[in-house]
Parts: sequence; structure tokens; C-alpha cells
Amino acid sequence: MTIDWNHFTPWMSLAGGIVLGLTSALFILFNGRVLGISGIVGGLLRPKTRDIVWRLSFLLGMLVAPSLYVAFIGPMVATIDASWAMVIVAGLLVGIGTRYGSGCTSGHGVCGLSRMSPRSLVATLSFMAAGFITVFLLRHALA
Repeated sequence: MTIDWNHFTPWMSLAGGIVLGLTSALFILFNGRVLGISGIVGGLLRPKTRDIVWRLSFLLGMLVAPSLYVAFIGPMVATIDASWAMVIVAGLLVGIGTRYGSGCTSGHGVCGLSRMSPRSLVATLSFMAAGFITVFLLRHALA
């Protein structure tokens, strides 16, 4: 295994983690809700009138933030070593998994673990183990 030192960004990663943690904590403190994208989007499928505005605002912010980044910092180059079909299948599998797991990685891994939820601990351990196994199989066992 080698580390790509040119793209190793521990300080940016730490800053992102701190921002995500603070945002999640503030969201649950002020709204009493877990900050998980699957729950936010899922709530729009069966909307309650007082929930629509904040859910749409959250999604709008997720679309506007990258645009502001590009406007002020510049574009980022992302390399995805997969076909569009693979990306779509992966997205569908993630969607199915979040439905069966009663939440997404941010809901369980960030918010659920911070609330010491046993269900979130099992869910987080499960999707981390599945990720480790998948990477091992695709990069080492089947390579």
C-alpha cells in the first residue's frame, strides 16, 4: 500500500469533520432531529406542511455550497474509476441499504453514535465492515 502524499489532506479532512460534527450537533439541538440526508429527503416524499421549507432549504444549500466553492476557490477535479452504470447501481444499492438500515451513514455514524444509540452502533459497524470487505475483494482477492 502506498500513500499519495500529493493528495493527502489531513488538515482539510479534520476541518471538514469538525464542521460536520458541529453542524449535526446544532441541528439536533435547535430542531430536535437527526441530520441525515435520507431522512431529510424521505420526509419530502410524505411532507408535512411545516417541514417542507426547512427540508427544501437544506437541499438547496447542498446544491448552492459547491457552486460557491467553485466561484471562490475554483473547480475541483474528481476522478471516478467506474462506468455510469456502476455509479447508478451503487447509488441504488446505497438507497436500498439506507431504507433497510433505517438511516444513512451520516444519520447513524455521526448523529446516532454521538447519541450512543445501540442501533446506530450496529448499523455503523455493519456498513463499515461491508465497505472493508468490498474493498478487499475488489482490490485484492479478485484483482
